Amino acid sequence: MIYTLRHLTAYRYRRPVRFARCSMRLRPRDGEGQIVLESRVTISPEPRTRTVRRDAFGIETVSITLDAPHTEFRVEALSRVDVARPPLPEPESGPSWEAVRAAALAERSLGPDAPAHFLFPSARVPLVPAVTEYARASFPPGRSAYGGAVELMHRIGADFRFDAKATTVSTPLAESFALRAGVCQDFAHIMIAGLRGLGLPAAYMGGYLRTTPPPGRPRLRGADASHAWVALWCDGVWHGLDPTNGVGVRDHHIVVARGRDYGDVSPIDGIVTASGPQKLRVEVDVVPEDEPMPEEGPLPQEVELEAEVAEEAFVA
Repeated sequence: MIYTLRHLTAYRYRRPVRFARCSMRLRPRDGEGQIVLESRVTISPEPRTRTVRRDAFGIETVSITLDAPHTEFRVEALSRVDVARPPLPEPESGPSWEAVRAAALAERSLGPDAPAHFLFPSARVPLVPAVTEYARASFPPGRSAYGGAVELMHRIGADFRFDAKATTVSTPLAESFALRAGVCQDFAHIMIAGLRGLGLPAAYMGGYLRTTPPPGRPRLRGADASHAWVALWCDGVWHGLDPTNGVGVRDHHIVVARGRDYGDVSPIDGIVTASGPQKLRVEVDVVPEDEPMPEEGPLPQEVELEAEVAEEAFVA
């Protein structure tokens, strides 16, 4: 399946911003069933400096500085990606979770996809004893690591309520776990914490999910969203699992970045030197190549931000 992706981020500031420094992670990832056919990022106003690099996790990161006063900041990423992943493994296939834990600890690689980066607590995914015990119920002795992770994914989908108003991008993991509510970011963080608590390497995946409009309704421009899910390392292979939707990852998921938690893969983050509120509008389109790009529809509602740090959250 070939997808056309459009991701627009637009900020409006009440007072002029005189300086901003931002990092952007918007180019889809090559490999593991994906080929990026083309990708470009358009930025307005034109930045004074623009640097492209790959970080420790292999994510292409565009870093910019703006030093001319501006009241609007707009970033639009356009990409075409060919996605063709193999069939999902059988749920109880593969080595036991104890064997995967031992293999991860024995792995000596420190490359971008090495399990060593994804075994330990991170800034947004601390090890919470209650979460570890919650996950342990899916991993009796000798069970397949993949089978246990599939069951854990389904349990989170059944036990937790999707509620976009229950949490924010900064809600601590322990709080979202206690609430049993949140969005895809929360569900991914909780599942990762449970797996790492058992010694299993688990990564946070950021990207997009193909959606379809309700029957009889047209696809509206900008109505899709970014998404987050989990990847489990199992004997050298990463397996994607989506606890929000209770599915294994195949051709409907498009990966942009893999990291320890949301902080490693956020689409845009940075600082601005300004005071007062700012407003954020995000539009996302995930369109199969055999469908036309949707026409202009009602614009997504702007979100008011009070923080000095401009940080865009993945939402399901």
